Amino acid sequence: MKISRIEVYQVDLPYAQGTYRLSGGRTYESFDATFVCVTTDTGLVGWGESTPFGGSYVGAHAKGVRAGLDDLAPAVLGLDPTRLDRINDAMDEILVGQLAAKTPIDVACWDILGKHTKMPVCDLLGGRIEGAVPVISSIGGDDPEAMRANVARHRERGFLGHSIKIGASQEEGGPALDAERIKACLADRSAEEWFLADANGGLTVEHALRMLELVGPGTDFVLEAPCASWRETLSLRQRANVPLLLDELIESEADLIHAVRIDACDGVGLKVSKQGGLTRMRRQREICRAAGLVVSIQDTVGSEVSFAALLHCAQSTPRHLLRCALDTRAMVSQSVATFEAPIVNGGAVAPGLPGLGVEPDLAVLGAPVAVYG
Repeated sequence: MKISRIEVYQVDLPYAQGTYRLSGGRTYESFDATFVCVTTDTGLVGWGESTPFGGSYVGAHAKGVRAGLDDLAPAVLGLDPTRLDRINDAMDEILVGQLAAKTPIDVACWDILGKHTKMPVCDLLGGRIEGAVPVISSIGGDDPEAMRANVARHRERGFLGHSIKIGASQEEGGPALDAERIKACLADRSAEEWFLADANGGLTVEHALRMLELVGPGTDFVLEAPCASWRETLSLRQRANVPLLLDELIESEADLIHAVRIDACDGVGLKVSKQGGLTRMRRQREICRAAGLVVSIQDTVGSEVSFAALLHCAQSTPRHLLRCALDTRAMVSQSVATFEAPIVNGGAVAPGLPGLGVEPDLAVLGAPVAVYG
């Protein structure tokens, strides 16, 4: 079996609640999504997606994804899509880094492998672990009571986990506002709920320490990606009174090994597009397993295609290590595909269909913006 054709599609995914706010004044109203359809000479088709937040998040942006695909797609034409490591080797030989651009090809090849073997992707990633995967919402930074109401809306939809965005500037209210955001979001928590306070690398150590002091002891949450650099993170690590989960600082296996070696965190946020696809994500998950680090399986943002990929990864992750999977579908208002994985009692189950189990809506995708092969 060989890759005979690759089509690239572009769709704008509006944020479901108007404006999405991250630390450092970063705001987003819509997300530029790139979808890839990989077709083989046997007629099998696979789908993948890469939807970065934008150029101000990590070293990835949507136009860069499509520019990268212009180099990557010709490099994998004629290759066997079921040989995932060889596909990734070929992409690495052509383009250093640019993991977000490599993601949709890698994920599409996993979709093909599942269809070829008539197995769901979670079984190919190590084997399905029965039971629902706990899912987490993403709550953008806002007024504390507005965030509390947003948590309540997601709670009513069945979410038992919540990632709340912090990182207020001094003009907005600084550490005091962030402390109030955390306390407001946790005010109505149930015994089963789990909370991340995610700064996306936007805090100084001083800001973080003041915030933690204002939150006070005994508040049960995990602080995610507090600082932008390793030095700041280690400085905070020595003084923080809550668990730390790293995200943006860890993109590669080398980054993860470094974090383990210096004992920088208690867990890791693995995002499909940030890590470069499911092949690399599987490697990094096993490093976390060996090191005893918990994992949050996510993507930056995305449609049903993105959620399908991360849910299959989460479905095959040992439950004592898995904290949650992010439901990217809840972040955007535009549906692009059919994917049967409803939220029930705080969790979702990857479907038993071959591959990802996702069926894109070609009417929404429109005409491809690029075709190779």
